[in-house]
Amino acid sequence: MTKTKIPENDDFDLRNFLPFLLNQAAEQSSLEFQQIYKNRYGMLRTEWRVLFHLGTHGEMTAKQIGERALIHKTKVSRAVAKLAQRRYLTRTRDEADRRSEQLALTAAGQAVYRELRGIAERYDERMAAHFTKGEAALLRMMLRRLAGMD
Repeated sequence: MTKTKIPENDDFDLRNFLPFLLNQAAEQSSLEFQQIYKNRYGMLRTEWRVLFHLGTHGEMTAKQIGERALIHKTKVSRAVAKLAQRRYLTRTRDEADRRSEQLALTAAGQAVYRELRGIAERYDERMAAHFTKGEAALLRMMLRRLAGMD
């Protein structure tokens, strides 16, 4: 196997490559919050995202959650099964489309959502404190634009 020699004048700086920076920032910024929902509730990332979509938007189908959250349907399905097993959500078969289920948080799921939402709000405030209010607003606007949310 021959080693490929990298040209000495290669000025590509991975540390300034926007997709790399976004990924690093996302991973770093989610680690502390991840420990909270993982340690306190034994949830994985997809599970808390499903929980938060139901808490924020109310009753939804797994397909709707997957489309909104950009999560593959098999991951959503596994998360729904785990949350149902913990009795955080109910699944009601849609009479019009027997293949689909309406998902809703139970009282226990709503309590977990409210607690985690409060923790998430405080965590968001701590992260935003690294910037001026104008910088934080600009960062949010730019990230929403990159995510296709604006």
